Amino acid sequence: MHPPNVSKYNLHIIYVKASPVEEEEKYLERRAYDLRESVTDLMGKGGDEDKQSNGSEPLKLDTFPAWAKDVRECEEHFGVSVERGLSSSEVLTRHQIYGLNELEKPEGTSLLKLILEQFNDTLVRILLAAAVVSFVLAFVDGDEGGEMGITAFVEPLVIFLILIVNAIVGIWQETNAEKALEALKEIQSQQATVTRDGVKVSCLPAKELVPGDVVELRVGDKVPADMRVVGLVSSTLRVEQGSLTGESEAVSKTTKAVEENADIQGKKCMVFAGTTVVNGSCVCLVTHTGMSTEIGRVHSQIQEAAQHEEDTPLKKKLNEFGEALTMIIGLVCALVWLINVKYFLSWEYVDGWPRNFKFSFEKCTYYFEIAVALAVAAIPEGLPAVITTCLALGTRKMAQKNALVRKLPRLGLFGLSMLRGLLLIHEMGRLKIGLWMIAKIAAVCNDAYVEKSENQFVARGMPTEAALKVLVEKMGFPEGANKASSLADGNVLRCCGLWSELEQRIATLEFDRDRKSMGVMVDSSSGKKLLLVKGAVENVLERSTHIQLLDGSTQELDQYSRDLILQSLHDMSMSALRCLGFAYSDVPSDFATYDGSEDHPAHQQLLNPSNYSSIESNLTFVGFVGLRDPPRKEVHNKSTAEAICREIGVFEADEDISSRSLTGKEFMDVKDQKNHLRQSGGLLFSRAEPKHKQEIVRLLKEDGEVVAMTGDGVNDAPALKLADIGVAMGISGTEVAKEASDMVLADDNFSTIVAAVGEGRSIYNNMKAFIRYMISSNIGEVASIFLTAALGIPEGMIPVQLLWVNLVTDGPPATALGFNPPDKDIMKKPPRRSDDSLITAWILFRYLVIGMYVGVATVGVFIIWYTHSSFMGIDLSQDGHSLVSYSQLAHWGQCSSWEGFKVSPFTAGSQTFSFESNPCEYFHQGKIKASTLSLSVLVAIEMFNSLNALSEDGSLVTMPPWVNPWLLLAMAVSFGLHFVILYVPFLAQVFGIVPLSLNEWLLVLAVSLPVILIDEVLKFVGRCTSGYRYSPRTPSEKKKTE
Repeated sequence: MHPPNVSKYNLHIIYVKASPVEEEEKYLERRAYDLRESVTDLMGKGGDEDKQSNGSEPLKLDTFPAWAKDVRECEEHFGVSVERGLSSSEVLTRHQIYGLNELEKPEGTSLLKLILEQFNDTLVRILLAAAVVSFVLAFVDGDEGGEMGITAFVEPLVIFLILIVNAIVGIWQETNAEKALEALKEIQSQQATVTRDGVKVSCLPAKELVPGDVVELRVGDKVPADMRVVGLVSSTLRVEQGSLTGESEAVSKTTKAVEENADIQGKKCMVFAGTTVVNGSCVCLVTHTGMSTEIGRVHSQIQEAAQHEEDTPLKKKLNEFGEALTMIIGLVCALVWLINVKYFLSWEYVDGWPRNFKFSFEKCTYYFEIAVALAVAAIPEGLPAVITTCLALGTRKMAQKNALVRKLPRLGLFGLSMLRGLLLIHEMGRLKIGLWMIAKIAAVCNDAYVEKSENQFVARGMPTEAALKVLVEKMGFPEGANKASSLADGNVLRCCGLWSELEQRIATLEFDRDRKSMGVMVDSSSGKKLLLVKGAVENVLERSTHIQLLDGSTQELDQYSRDLILQSLHDMSMSALRCLGFAYSDVPSDFATYDGSEDHPAHQQLLNPSNYSSIESNLTFVGFVGLRDPPRKEVHNKSTAEAICREIGVFEADEDISSRSLTGKEFMDVKDQKNHLRQSGGLLFSRAEPKHKQEIVRLLKEDGEVVAMTGDGVNDAPALKLADIGVAMGISGTEVAKEASDMVLADDNFSTIVAAVGEGRSIYNNMKAFIRYMISSNIGEVASIFLTAALGIPEGMIPVQLLWVNLVTDGPPATALGFNPPDKDIMKKPPRRSDDSLITAWILFRYLVIGMYVGVATVGVFIIWYTHSSFMGIDLSQDGHSLVSYSQLAHWGQCSSWEGFKVSPFTAGSQTFSFESNPCEYFHQGKIKASTLSLSVLVAIEMFNSLNALSEDGSLVTMPPWVNPWLLLAMAVSFGLHFVILYVPFLAQVFGIVPLSLNEWLLVLAVSLPVILIDEVLKFVGRCTSGYRYSPRTPSEKKKTE
């Protein structure tokens, strides 16, 4: 590569001899100046011209497999020397080509677009249209219009308020939806130690790194970019990259090249952005920055998943219901309009042709208002609020079970799945020999610790070592060996602490990949100095010459004993146990007087790790333990994963699973991937990268499955985001995974998912209960208005009254139905399918029957008041109102042509209504009592109908109302609210109603109570015919439509 034209950028770089600190300070000053000059020049002349004329070509990063090339080839490709690093001019050039080393921030949706999106819903659009029409009618409504003054404006204002609140909530949810991308940025490194122009800069902002930079990493450093390891400063290098790859252990890194087609776990000579160095130090060469890194690819996949996020099955069903409702409303409104067109448009036939058209604008607007009232009655305005409330209550219940739901709409999905949760902790394996010596070595030859954080135990350090300390605590402490200790009884690792006091560590022989063991020298309470060793069983056994028996005696380790131990090791490994061996010996003679002092002659041997194998020789083998990793999806070893699946029952012990156990890479090579996923029984995928997991989720969703995904790492975030239900771990999970998920397990316990499934099923059943209740009530309101228009009688209820019923009166019982107790056999039932109907044909028939009765009852009580002085023995003449015939009531519009028509005044509460000047007002202003009776019947019927909704088919005899006391309380609240608007004069005027007498309330109850008997009959028929309506569920065959 050729250096760029430095003079073009007006750079003045002067090299002087100085101290390292001075050199670093001057470099940073010069770097800041160079960047300013570069930006100024680019703004003046244009970046494209610079890139073409500076003599430097972009590096082909995506096509260069740095992990498969040796160090020299990498230096040549990136045009850099590891000793000197990049020059300042080359850094500037590469900055212009590759940009900053940071993740992109996606463009946010504009506020205007967010607002418009909130109205992209069928029910919302119907409401909006109804509100606009109502508002217009409030201005043009004439004397024939019915509503006057403030009453006419209440309805549109309330609807507008509903829409505004809904839009605000929707916008708030949208603006908080993409925090996973921000969380990704937080795990990026902020600074890096870089060599440039031969100067080591220890605090360079990581975002200024470019491909080709030479970076030094030390213990505790967060890797700032994807880099090729080009040199080890320490004897070993281990990196914790589990959050990106899913590996449960820190991974040893090397400088040796690997195969070009290696997966991300197999790239042993690469370190990746966002991971952490836990042991050793090294020099690396930056190969990818920003969005080109592995974490950048995850970032892109999360963005892609967010763009393809679909509505939940419940929301889809509600949307489909809304569209069907729109069609039905349109048809019914048109029918009502046609039925009543004769009242505002008339004509005469002259010579066979219509002539002399007469049009009444007031009556036209009146009947148009009836159509609007019909729309208001048909739309369950309170349904979205009740669903949100029910989901929020479910969220609270789940939080009590350590399942934190982040996205309410996803809560109902848990009823679609039947998940089997199983969590296995690192557990003691098979302890046959040297029990207490194993405990001693596991406690002292160990750098991990466990602490209690709130109500959780949190492991710090290597998970394997933390598990060993837990093992020691479970084993306890030998009787009589517990000497006086300064440790508190409440100490989490008390037994480990006691061992450490008895065996005080004076030196550590760190783990390395060659000997695969760790050792510590201790000053034992027995007065001797011992060497305690733990590591890979084969390696420890190879350096052992003796074996300790159960009684503590030792004997020479012969070949028979070695073979026996290795056979046991093989058996345990096949059972998905990871094994560690333990051994000890007296320290070598050179260390007999060693006390940890650096001045001791033997200390020099510890400075060279190549001496560790000879120090850890002539060992006495004590035994080994088996550690079982949690059987989660990040188990990457294929055979181990298969063994675990056999153990937990996914596969049978002797079952051939060659076609059902694949690595992520093998699955991507399968020709018919969807057909592979359709296999019955369990499927296993191991060593899956983020793109593999995301592809599996996408294919399952395309095939109509509801996909649940669990994960804790950055590598899981794209699939968590794309899945219908993303479940992240609360303790071990990264913030990226949590933000991408729909639910977080606060205790990392998979059995919590089982509880969530049960709660989700209960919530879904309860949602169906209040949807049944609200929809059947709305059908009744529609039937009432339709019958009013069809019979030609005066309007029984005005839109503002229907709006009050839908939003306020119906709200408390519908919400209380969300507290229905779950069925006792809820987890024994098979999971429902995503395409199961929210409203079956039988349930719709029941809705229609109940709705028709509601319509008949509300219209019937209106007619009864006008035409009868008593009903079922209830005297209705006490208020003094005049009776009319049904024919007169049905033709009330012709009242002005009736000769001698007179009506008497009547009382309602403290008011007296007189019609001496215009008797025809008896059908306008005078209908206020009949309208109040209709409204009260509607409220009472819907309260009793809420009792019917307690169970879909269960009788009130077997499931009495008191199983849900909240429902009884809600009914009392709703009746109380109705009494308030009846008996508070100002509210009564707003809603156009008057107080009722005792006899009139008896009439209301007499007309309302039969709704319970009717539904009981329908439920009985439903129970008797359930066998014919529901056939046994069989596994559905997927249609191969690809």
